Amino acid sequence: MRPRGGTNVAVGHKSVWVWLLLVVTVLLAEPPGVLQKCVFDEVQAQVGVVRATPVQPLSRPRLRAQAGPELTSDHRTRQRGFVVKKRGILGKLGPTASSPPQPIRIKTWTPRESFTLPGTEKERLEAAVEEAVRVVSSLLSVNRTVGPLLLSRDINKYCKFLWKNSNTVNYNRCGRANRNYRTETCLDVTIPDDHLSGCDIYPEADSPHRTVLRPEGAGLPDTDFLLYISVHATDKCRAEPRVLAYAVHCQTDPWGRPVAGVVVLCRDRLTGDTYSHQTTVQTVIHELFHALGFSKDLFSTWRDCSSSYQGGALCPPRGKAIHSDGSGQVRIYTPSIISALQRHLASTDPELGGPLENLDGSSHWESRVLQGSIMTAVLGEPTTVRIDPVTLAALQDTGWYRVHQSRAQSLVWGDGEGATFGSLSTCKDNSSSFFCSGSGVGCHFLHLHKGECQTDPYLEGCQIYKPIQNGSECWKKENLRWPAEESGEIFGFDSRCFFSSLFRQVSFVQLSSSVEGRCYRHRCTGPNRYQIQVSDSGWVDCPAGGAIQIKIKGYQGSVFCPDRRLCLYPDVTPPLEDNNPLPACDSCDPPRTVSSARDGTWSPLRSHLTAGVAASLCVTAAATFMAALLLSYRKCQTSLNRVHTVAPEDHMQL
Repeated sequence: MRPRGGTNVAVGHKSVWVWLLLVVTVLLAEPPGVLQKCVFDEVQAQVGVVRATPVQPLSRPRLRAQAGPELTSDHRTRQRGFVVKKRGILGKLGPTASSPPQPIRIKTWTPRESFTLPGTEKERLEAAVEEAVRVVSSLLSVNRTVGPLLLSRDINKYCKFLWKNSNTVNYNRCGRANRNYRTETCLDVTIPDDHLSGCDIYPEADSPHRTVLRPEGAGLPDTDFLLYISVHATDKCRAEPRVLAYAVHCQTDPWGRPVAGVVVLCRDRLTGDTYSHQTTVQTVIHELFHALGFSKDLFSTWRDCSSSYQGGALCPPRGKAIHSDGSGQVRIYTPSIISALQRHLASTDPELGGPLENLDGSSHWESRVLQGSIMTAVLGEPTTVRIDPVTLAALQDTGWYRVHQSRAQSLVWGDGEGATFGSLSTCKDNSSSFFCSGSGVGCHFLHLHKGECQTDPYLEGCQIYKPIQNGSECWKKENLRWPAEESGEIFGFDSRCFFSSLFRQVSFVQLSSSVEGRCYRHRCTGPNRYQIQVSDSGWVDCPAGGAIQIKIKGYQGSVFCPDRRLCLYPDVTPPLEDNNPLPACDSCDPPRTVSSARDGTWSPLRSHLTAGVAASLCVTAAATFMAALLLSYRKCQTSLNRVHTVAPEDHMQL
């Protein structure tokens, strides 16, 4: 190893090398807040989804044939010319079309077989899940379930055969029970009988007499979606060491809307000092969006409610919406998604369907085009992940939800870049500042972190600046270290990353003249207008898209001023901690702060990363005489990771 200046370090004692090995091990350890490989499509494919039978009108002769005592014994009721069988439908029929949609009520349920975490770890997981549910509930509204939510039993499990003669009274009813039937499960979670509808056996084809195989459960009141939370060290968790969580949906209502699902959280990722609250919150939100409808298995069942919102009940299915464009990019073409992308990329191209990840099964956005979205296959460090307008547009186009799209977070990546942005043919031609080439230290596109120019399998050869771990955050004062004084760097809440060649000459020796990402203070003076401060300088205007030379005694070089990245997105801020001051801003809107979850408003998620875990590792190592060697590890590791579950083998998976 060589320190930053390239001088060889002579190490003459065996114990020194032992310390060095320990230091390297610490630095390469998985830091908190990292997500990785997404296994959603893989796991969802293993689940048999129970789909409630749509309510069908019967012919008048059929109605007459079934009138009288049979209707009473079979718990039937007439509604608007339909014959509705209460048992076997997920809850009762939804409200009438005149009932306005209301925030979705998501109830979480922990199965008895779930691993019980120790007290403190259990409390922090519950807090993360509760926050994720509050956020999703503030974004999505539905036509609420009337009465208790009652899940269906799978007739293919409890029934040995059905009556198939359409001329018989018991057509499509179960004639004989499966003796091996025990209960319903979803992703190895046993669904309590109290959550399930009953089921009957009709021994004779034309007799109304029945045998109750399972009685009706009580159901769950005030519930539109039931999420089972399972904490386990499953085979999937063990097989994918960096997976944090994964989820599925397992039941839908008569109109296709998912009403029940499971999220499995890998037990070993929830313990110890590397636990990150905000990472867990974002992971659960990501998984919830999958379970609620952002799934390739459900795209074809989305409802077309463009003419009027009916919560899916009276809207026709969209049918096939997935197509490949002329370049082979798989896209989903629905109205809200197309409109959101046209606004985001400032293009009227009608071919701008939502680009889906070509690499892993198409239940994520293509990361070259929508980097930073919460529904890409790779989630980054929590401050870089956005609940973006395109994702909310997709949930709107399911037809099952009314979405509060005004509460979306700004998606800075690719803003205004045009229809071809992110394509393989353009990401490598240096036509966009969002991509990079070569290697070295630069700035992540949100300018909150320093970054390295890197690629991964999902970028397919395109390169972007990924945050460097262990000290890349410009907004953390504790990241100030050598050679900050040589480059004029300032770390703190209002500091951002700038490309800079600024350096200080010492004894006529030039320490550095290369352009790289460095942290300086900034303050907004208007939209896309700001000033910066380096070292001991005063505030200096930094013209967006230009460069300045800061005249400080002993310093030389330039600082480059990013265009349309700073002072344009008030919700792009560092995590707001109680003791951190707000950034200085003379004439622009202040950043939105996190409001109480009870007031029903949406604002950026607050980061609750375990304080200083990653930084403390570096500080501990630096306390030894090996600190000089550690300086060469500024490029410790990138923080972008694959989701799921949500990737490269050096990140945490969902």
